[in-house]
Amino acid sequence: MNSNVKDFTKGNITKQLILFSLPLFLSNLLQVVYNMVDMMVVGNVLGEAGISAVSVGGDVSAFLTFVAMGFANAGQVLIARYIGGGQHKKIGRFVGTMSAFLAVSAIVISTVGLIFRRGILGIMNTPSDAWQGALEYSSICMIGLIFIYGYNVVSAILRGMGDSKHPFIFISVAAVLNLALDLVFVMGLGMGAGGAALATVISQGVSFLSCTVFLYIRRASFGLDVKLRDFIHLDRPMLGELLKLGVPMAIKTASIQISKLFVNAFVNDYGTSVSAFAGIANKLGSVSNLISAAMNTAGSTMVGQNLAAGEFSRVNKILLRLAAITLTIATLLSLFICFFPTEFFGLFTTKGDEGVIDLAYGFVPIAVLLFFGSALRAIMNALMNGSANHKINFATAIFDGIVMRIGLAVLFGLVLDMKHYGFWLGDALAGFTPFVIGVVFYLSGRWKRSAKHD
Repeated sequence: MNSNVKDFTKGNITKQLILFSLPLFLSNLLQVVYNMVDMMVVGNVLGEAGISAVSVGGDVSAFLTFVAMGFANAGQVLIARYIGGGQHKKIGRFVGTMSAFLAVSAIVISTVGLIFRRGILGIMNTPSDAWQGALEYSSICMIGLIFIYGYNVVSAILRGMGDSKHPFIFISVAAVLNLALDLVFVMGLGMGAGGAALATVISQGVSFLSCTVFLYIRRASFGLDVKLRDFIHLDRPMLGELLKLGVPMAIKTASIQISKLFVNAFVNDYGTSVSAFAGIANKLGSVSNLISAAMNTAGSTMVGQNLAAGEFSRVNKILLRLAAITLTIATLLSLFICFFPTEFFGLFTTKGDEGVIDLAYGFVPIAVLLFFGSALRAIMNALMNGSANHKINFATAIFDGIVMRIGLAVLFGLVLDMKHYGFWLGDALAGFTPFVIGVVFYLSGRWKRSAKHD
């Protein structure tokens, strides 16, 4: 096996999970920090309207990444299974196929987003005093969407080979650059939400290009034999394999984003203070989700390799270690938000924005549900994704992203008239859906049928 490719079919599982997931967690954290820094800087300059603009614009931009997230995750799993099955020679052709497909996807989605951006902001019930800022923020992010897609592709290739350290290094440089540019564009030049978006896009571009150059220079050590023709003449069987797994994963990501847009559209209608708080609360949920995503990504790669190698007992041990780690973290986060809600939410507001702080206390129990839902979701998502079972991923996408999230949000928010708290509660409870589906999938034993990778 090549020097930079990790073999997860043997060795200490806990150590491998922590060492592999920690850079993933930090990378995900820094990507969340992008938007959180934007909120802090803009919020302290423009107040609630500025926070609301970045919140709404960020939600729209995040939704447009669903194809990148879904297919990059699918690509990572397939690369891991090629490695676990000893099929290293296929990776180069697969990388070319995945990269070309997502490049075209980015261009199409960016174009469609720019055409319909005003209509999308209207559907989101964007507050009038935040409209122009949200329009500027989302438009600039849509133009730079190709960088987000590109970074997801390159980092998925590295993660699939067991390298989570280098994507973290490149995203770290970008995070520092983003903060510096925020201060220059927003505070120095007074460019508002648009300046924050420009800082984000430039930073993401630097991250993508740096990561790409690194992978090209070190391609021999990764055993990556990829040629120009692999990006032009796509391998149809491999594209079919990517679509088979990537479509349900993309639908899962898109459906969750759609449900969040649905929830936020109702929430935004309760006024600027509630809209601003929702943006901050979403970032708190993102912190929990990024821990879940990091453990899920690490677990998926490890499960994928071990299933391809037929190491079923080791898969069980991986799931148990995931449970121990994620539930411990959820407990610590819950204690933090219970004891320090004012201190956390106060970071995003000026002294006069008491409306945001007042909402924090009622949100604390919901935050605890978000933390534990994310913890349990990571365990079973690792199994479902690592097994490359497209049917179970599709079922999870529909029930988690649409049926439960929108259904429970409507139940608590509208039917039971709990207003904005009801929408947030429904979203938090829906987060437990993948765990329930995953337990049924595990007990059925169907995950063992995906052991052989053709």
